[in-house]
Amino acid sequence: MSNTPNFERAVSVTQDSIANSTRPRSTILYAAASVTSLVGLGDAIYLAVEHVAGRSVQCTLVSGCSEVLSSQYASVRGIPLALIGAIAYFSVFSLATLAAFGYKGAGKLLTPMVGLMFLTSLWLIYLQAFVIKAFCQFCLLSALVTFILTGLVVAIIIRERR
Repeated sequence: MSNTPNFERAVSVTQDSIANSTRPRSTILYAAASVTSLVGLGDAIYLAVEHVAGRSVQCTLVSGCSEVLSSQYASVRGIPLALIGAIAYFSVFSLATLAAFGYKGAGKLLTPMVGLMFLTSLWLIYLQAFVIKAFCQFCLLSALVTFILTGLVVAIIIRERR
């Protein structure tokens, strides 16, 4: 009977180990989201700088960058859409980094932010395909980054609900 407290302590330690073993996986997913957002941030900053400088961006993989980036959809009330994208990617980077270090509130803000970016990317792909009828490789890269971020956030949600 004197072994009972040791057994309970061992079970408690095992349960704590199991609970803590899921946290590093979420941390890795948050870190992956943080690094992924930097790709989108670089892409968006490049497009924003080119837009503000008035330079035409040349596509190398598809033709249509000029049509897309000079369309009426490239700005929102005079603000380059790429600048809005850069702010969004920086926000995701910040939130994912904070969440990786254990700030729960940052993780909760990350979900709606990436969700809004996902819906925006769907809308912009629709505009490229059916309204502008041209594609921009840099815009498609941004959409791809957003879709990857969405997958990471969904994986985080699933992981943290377990």
